[in-house]
Amino acid sequence: MNILGIDHVQIAMPAGEEEKARAFFINLLGFHEIPKPPELANRGGAWFKAGTVQLHLGVEIDFRPARKAHPAFLVDDLSRLIAKVQSAGFETDTTQPPLDGYKRAHIFDPFGNRIELMEKTR
Repeated sequence: MNILGIDHVQIAMPAGEEEKARAFFINLLGFHEIPKPPELANRGGAWFKAGTVQLHLGVEIDFRPARKAHPAFLVDDLSRLIAKVQSAGFETDTTQPPLDGYKRAHIFDPFGNRIELMEKTR
């Protein structure tokens, strides 16, 4: 048995905040929304896709943002994306040291969840 890849990553969000999620993940990060299966649609949340990456936001009743656990997305212009997120008024952390072959930074979604953005340097 082998793990072949990641199908999707899920992070939590508070109930009723789907429009904030759409504004952030679609307008700022460039995802597009994909439909949830009908049997899951009544649970709330939203699903997004960018390239081969799927991100599912699921409603958590006693929501607390993930400030340590996080998805990491590869991007092609880290500086431009960080500037876009900052100009929209969202929290960023650009103090992260580079990793071998990557520049990186953290951003925080409208709910306070940490997201790492990484750009290859070679």
